[in-house]
Amino acid sequence: LVGGTGNPFFTTDSGASLRAIEIHADIMIKATKVDGVYDSDPKINSAARRYEHLTYNMALDQRLGVMDATAIVLCRDQSMPMMVIDIHAPNNLVRAVMGEAVGTLVTAEEITK
Repeated sequence: LVGGTGNPFFTTDSGASLRAIEIHADIMIKATKVDGVYDSDPKINSAARRYEHLTYNMALDQRLGVMDATAIVLCRDQSMPMMVIDIHAPNNLVRAVMGEAVGTLVTAEEITK
């Protein structure tokens, strides 16, 4: 399930979040050109750290650029988990759907190990 809404001011991120909520999906997966969410741009900062997990509020407060704020708020307000994965890595989407830890998971609560 992908795509935008066709409505102005809604990005494909927002559209995907909206559709995931509407169909009661288990998770909204953003398959993109990066392998997760970083604390800074890894193309500029070689010391950038990739998050395995973060909360919606961390993503919003730190303006991490995972996706537009509307998409994050939609998922946060509806308790829709999000995962950001690299679409170009072989079998990443299948692995994510099967519950493997790939990319970055974004949820309401922090996960402690």
